[in-house]
Amino acid sequence: MLISRNAVGFYRYFSVTTLKAAIEIPQNSPSAIQNQNWLDSLGGDSKQDPLLASKASKPALTYVVKQGNDLATTAYAASVYGMEDFLFKVLSHDKEGFNDIAIPVSNYFVRSSPFSHLNNSSKPKADNAQPFADLRLVTLMTGRGGNGATSFLRSFGKAKGPPDGGDGGDGGDVYVQAVDGLHSLHKLRKAYGAEDGRQGQKDQLDGKRGDDVILTVPVGTIIKWIPDPKILRQLQRSQAQDREHGGSFINLKTIGAYPRDKTSKFIQFWRQSYLDGEGWLFKDRDAEYHENREYFNDLRRKVFEYDRTTTKEEIDEDVFPMFGLDLNQPTEKPILLMKGGRGGMGNMHFLTRDIRNPRFCKLGRASLKENFLFELKLLADIGLVGLPNAGKSTLLGAISRASPRVGHWEFTTLQPTIGTINLGIDKDSFTVADIPGIIRGANQGKGMGTDFLRHVERSGGLCFVISLGNDDPIADLETLVEEMGEKRMEGKRVLVVATKADITKTRKKYAVLQQYVEEKEWRCVPTCAMKGENIETVITMMAQLAGKLNV
Repeated sequence: MLISRNAVGFYRYFSVTTLKAAIEIPQNSPSAIQNQNWLDSLGGDSKQDPLLASKASKPALTYVVKQGNDLATTAYAASVYGMEDFLFKVLSHDKEGFNDIAIPVSNYFVRSSPFSHLNNSSKPKADNAQPFADLRLVTLMTGRGGNGATSFLRSFGKAKGPPDGGDGGDGGDVYVQAVDGLHSLHKLRKAYGAEDGRQGQKDQLDGKRGDDVILTVPVGTIIKWIPDPKILRQLQRSQAQDREHGGSFINLKTIGAYPRDKTSKFIQFWRQSYLDGEGWLFKDRDAEYHENREYFNDLRRKVFEYDRTTTKEEIDEDVFPMFGLDLNQPTEKPILLMKGGRGGMGNMHFLTRDIRNPRFCKLGRASLKENFLFELKLLADIGLVGLPNAGKSTLLGAISRASPRVGHWEFTTLQPTIGTINLGIDKDSFTVADIPGIIRGANQGKGMGTDFLRHVERSGGLCFVISLGNDDPIADLETLVEEMGEKRMEGKRVLVVATKADITKTRKKYAVLQQYVEEKEWRCVPTCAMKGENIETVITMMAQLAGKLNV
């Protein structure tokens, strides 16, 4: 699967097929006639200065950082996959279909883990015992295309035979695959690089293709493009010190999903490859010598068309979804994120009626290097949410196969945990995501903040765990709902599990809580997880919440 505008519109199929047919070069052992026919088919303006034409095709950077008080145009906002609004502004739209947009740098600021400032010995034991990461900044780089070869056949009685330099191998690609059974991103490295293609060889042997890189991630991972993290850290520090100038923004180009679509759907990447018509490797004679020869300039005009078509194909391929790639299901085959550079042509392709001894070949095409944020949102049927010490971990330990660490101190759950609840051999099981306790003011960064709430965003139902041992259970429930936020609550089924219901003095509290919950058309059930009381009823109601049993 190719993440490009080729894949989002059927209209692209015909144009891409035409492009590939136009740049199809003769296979190995081409004759002078085959080469000549292929070069003639490329065309090329005989009056055009190839150097000027080459400069006109200079590629752009993927993005640049600019400063400004404001961006002058109306702001647009888009909310995708339940994420916070991603703000950007469209500055212009050109005839080739590209949008020139500006994105505030603050959109890319990423909070670190609550324990990122601690060394290993200072971290809570649960954090060390089960490594977990739901955010990773990763640099990905494809392989560069291998250079072509300049070589001539050596045979008995001939000092120099026909050209037999092979093509360079293509650079390796970068793929990603989402699989079941993984629940963390902690094994992802900071950087991955596919292998470069090898140089072509004599005897018309093509260079070896570079090995690909395949990243394996959990289902529920969202991959988003970001600027260079080092630049972002510098901008974050400077922006915190200088709030008068409106901060910085990222200027880049985007495209839509079909012709004349002016919306921004895909970020355009740009390879820093050689200019169209350039990228030659000379042997024995230098560039100046060849540029003063008409036969070479005529060849360059034709190869310019080949390079230009190759560049167009790269532009079609080198795009990435602006709001991220959501891997919310297992992928049967790896998904192509970025494609490696194409190998350069060997001198066997430049034997023509005018060129009998081509002492030159082509460089391989450039690789791509981009930075991405991998964000994991665990997939569970139910999200378990509660205040610290509400009894979430005790409840989950009583009803599931998960084994969370239990203790009598706040923030017992230090990282998201997935528990599986079995209803029986002949019935479906369901999963529950337990996240660290939420306190009032979490959405302002207090406690562990709301970072872990991403793991209940995808759940079909929410199970609020409320301790009847606290002074005001209704106030606790209202706090949780407020910290969850309207957007995360939208469309969710809700079950309230009241823990510590074995204490006689809590019965009145439960009656008041039950009335409050039923007025909201939610459901409520009491339990004592420590003693295992009413656990079967809790399991049944949770199964109904998960849609596994009828109410």
